[in-house]
Amino acid sequence: MSRRSLLRALGAGAAGATLAGCGVPAAYVEPGDRAGRDSSATDHTLHFANWPLYIDTDDDNESKRPTLDAFSQRTGISVTYTEEINDNDEFFGKISPALMNHQQTGRDLIVISDWMAARFVRLGWVQEMDRAGQPNVAEYLDPPLREPAFDEGRLHSVPWQSGITGIAYNRKRLGREIRSTDDLWADDLRGRVTLLSGLDESFALLMQGNGVDITRWTADDFHEICEQTEKRVRSKHIRRFTGNDYIKDLATGDVLACQAYSGDVIQLQADNPDIEFVVPDEGAELWAESLMIPNLARHKRNAERLIDHYYDPEVAAELAAWVNYVCPVPAARDVLASSKDAETAALAEDPLIFPDDEMRKRLAIARDITSEERMDFAKKWNSIVGL
Repeated sequence: MSRRSLLRALGAGAAGATLAGCGVPAAYVEPGDRAGRDSSATDHTLHFANWPLYIDTDDDNESKRPTLDAFSQRTGISVTYTEEINDNDEFFGKISPALMNHQQTGRDLIVISDWMAARFVRLGWVQEMDRAGQPNVAEYLDPPLREPAFDEGRLHSVPWQSGITGIAYNRKRLGREIRSTDDLWADDLRGRVTLLSGLDESFALLMQGNGVDITRWTADDFHEICEQTEKRVRSKHIRRFTGNDYIKDLATGDVLACQAYSGDVIQLQADNPDIEFVVPDEGAELWAESLMIPNLARHKRNAERLIDHYYDPEVAAELAAWVNYVCPVPAARDVLASSKDAETAALAEDPLIFPDDEMRKRLAIARDITSEERMDFAKKWNSIVGL
C-alpha cells in the first residue's frame, strides 16, 4: 500500500476530516497540555513508529537496521522500531482517541505525510521540538523544506524523506518523449494512462498542468481539474486510478504513462532502464513525510536526539542509498559521491535523490487543503475516482 495513500473510502477518512475541523473544540489540545513528564534522562528507550520498508536494513540480516543500531550504540538509547503505519487515515484512526482524550499514545516518534501532519498541527496533537538540541537539523535541512505553510518554522515536524510526484512512462513502448502533463492526453495514450487515486496525491500535478501556482491554488482551480478529469474518465482516456499498484501496470506494459513517485521509479529503472521519470515543464509537486513527537510522549528528548542523528550527513547518506527518495539533507550528496563503491557514488548524481538546480526550479510544495475544504473536495474527488 502506498505510503501516501488517502481516503480509500469516506469512512475513516471522512471521520478524520470532521475531527480536524473547527467544529470539534474538544479535539484541540492547548499548548500547555501537550508535554508529558520526560523520562529520557533515566529511561534510555524510545518507541519509533514508521512505514514498512522505509529504513535501511542489513543485507544479510533484515532484522538489523544499521543507521538505527549505530544510534543505539553511540547514545545507549534502545529503540523499539515498529512498521505499523500503512495508511495515513488508518493510523490517524488508531491514535486519535488517545490524543483527543489527552492520553499517551505509547509512541515517542511517528512519521506521517505532510498533509496529515498539517492536521496534527492544527489539532495541537504534537509537541514543539527543541532545536537547540538538534544542531544537525538546524544546519543541514534542505532550505525548500524549512517553511511549510502548515508548520511555520518547522517547529513541530522534521522531514524524514522527501519525494516528487511526477510522470513515469515507458519510452521504448511509447516511442516518444513525454515533457508536459498535456502529453498524457495525446490520442496514442487513450486507455493507457493512470492517475493516483488519493486526492492529496493527485491534485497538485494536474493543477500544474493547467499552469496553476500550487502554493496558492483556489477552489476554482480544484473544480476545473475535476471537470477535466471527469471528461477523461468518460472518454476512457484514463484507464483507472491507482495506489502503488501503478508499478505493476507500468512494468507489464498495460500502462504506458502514469502519475508516479520518484522513489518508486528509481526501483523500477533498476529492472527496466526504459522506464523514465519526468518533472513536467509546467512543474511537479515536492512533498515530504515528516517525523513528529506526539503529545505526552515519555521520551521526547530521546526522540529529538534520534531525529538529529538522521540529519548527520553521513547517516543521511546511508539512509538515502537504501530508500532512494529525495534526501532532505543535501550535504549527504558529497558523502555518497566520495564512496569507493561506484554504484553508491552514482546515486549522488541522481536528480531523483538530489534534484539539480534546473529541476528544483520546477518543483513546488502545494498549499494544504484546509479543514473547511477537505470534506467537500474529498467527496467530489472520490465520486470521480470511484471510491
